[in-house]
Amino acid sequence: MPGAYNNRQLSPMTASSSSSVLTPAQSLSQRLALAALVLGALAIAFSPIFVRISEVGPTATGFYRTILAVPPLWLWWRFMPAARTETSHVGRPPLALILLPGLLFAGDLFFWHLSIQYTTVANATLLSNFAPVIVTLGAWLILRERITSKFLFAMLIAICGALMLVGASFQLGGDYVFGDMLAFTTAIFYGAYMVAVAKLRGRHGTQDLMVWSSLVTGLALLPVTWLMGEKLLPASMDGWLILFGLAWLSHALGQGLIAYALGHLPASFSSLVVLIQPVAAAFFGWLWLGEGLQPLQMAGGVVVLVGIVLARRAQLAP
Repeated sequence: MPGAYNNRQLSPMTASSSSSVLTPAQSLSQRLALAALVLGALAIAFSPIFVRISEVGPTATGFYRTILAVPPLWLWWRFMPAARTETSHVGRPPLALILLPGLLFAGDLFFWHLSIQYTTVANATLLSNFAPVIVTLGAWLILRERITSKFLFAMLIAICGALMLVGASFQLGGDYVFGDMLAFTTAIFYGAYMVAVAKLRGRHGTQDLMVWSSLVTGLALLPVTWLMGEKLLPASMDGWLILFGLAWLSHALGQGLIAYALGHLPASFSSLVVLIQPVAAAFFGWLWLGEGLQPLQMAGGVVVLVGIVLARRAQLAP
C-alpha cells in the first residue's frame, strides 16, 4: 500500500486528517468525532450482555435491536434541526442509502448469532474481530484512503491484543470449522458495513443513514426469525426492557455515534477504535455477569489500547 496516509476528499466533513497542519476547526471536529467513536464503541459493548439475557431468540433479538431503534432515530431527525444540517442531499434518498448498509448489517447480525450456535463464543468473538482488516482493505480500494506502514503495524498490535483477549478460550478442531467460517463471514459483513457507511456519509447525515439502515435491517431479519422458528415475543416486561435497552443504547446511540464519526475520521482508523468494544464487553461481563478475567485477557485489553494509540499517532503524522 502507498506510504503516506490521506483520508478521502469527499466533503468538508471528510477533509484529510493527515495534513501536516490542521486548522482549529478540523482539529476540533476530529477530537469530537474521536470522542463519539469511543463512546459509540462503549455503548455497543453492552450488546452481548443484552443478547445473553434476552428472552427471545438471537435473530429475533437482532430484529428488535434495529426496529425498536427506528422511532427515537426518526424523532431525533424530525425535531433536531442540527441533525439535518449534516445532510447535503435533499429529497428522496437513493436506493443505495436505503438498502446497502441495512442489508450488510442484517448479514452481520445473522451470521454472528448463527456462528455462536456452531462454534464457541471465544472463536466467534475472535474471528469477528478481524473486521479492521476488511475495513482497511475496503478503505484503500473503495475510499481511496492511503495507508502507511506505521498504521499497519499499529493495526497488527491491536488485533494481537484482541487475540490475547479471547485467545485463552480459543479452540481448534473439525467440529468448529463451519461455525468459524460463519464468524469470519461476520467480520466481512461488518467491515463492508463500515466502509458503506463511510462512503455514504460523504453526502448524507447520520440520522438519514441510521433511520433507513435500521429499518431495512429489521425488515430483513423478521422473515429470517420466522424461518429459524425462534420465539418472537418476550415473556415479561423485563424482557421488553432488555430489548429496548439493546435498541436504544447499543444501536441507536452506539451505532449512531459510530456513523457520525465515520463522516469525520478515516474508516480504517475508526475500525480499530471499535476494537474497544470487546475490551469493554469483557469488563462489563466481569462486572455484571460474574465472568472471570484472566491475566492474559487483561493484558490483551492493554495491548488493544496501545495499538489504537499508535494508530492515532500514525494517522496524525505528516
